Amino acid sequence: MDSKISYLQIIQGIINRLASNSFLLQGWSVTLVSAIVALGVKDAQKPFVLLAYFPAVMFWILDAYFLSEEKRFRALYDLVSNQDPGLIGFSLDVKHVANFSNSWPRSFFTGTLVFFHGFIVATILIVLAVT
Repeated sequence: MDSKISYLQIIQGIINRLASNSFLLQGWSVTLVSAIVALGVKDAQKPFVLLAYFPAVMFWILDAYFLSEEKRFRALYDLVSNQDPGLIGFSLDVKHVANFSNSWPRSFFTGTLVFFHGFIVATILIVLAVT
């Protein structure tokens, strides 16, 4: 039973790191996109403001990846927590718990990511329309 608890703690640590990475990506996304837009607006250069779409979309993609991996490790955690301690393989391979609900494309269009990153993309569009 102690080995099962240790294994679950390792999985939980991975989940926590993935969630932390996602949070940091969102902070960097806001910071970098805001800086690029501010520089573009200051000099009234629309092509420079258009450049802000690249990091906005790339951070959205990375955030979706981290969310999909986090969902996979949560599924692994649920699987292991319901298993008999003698049947646990102690593998961190999440391929066997992968399904459409925790795939990368599905995570890309999750409500929270669409709201957060969509707001950033919409803000860039508004800035382009106003300048």
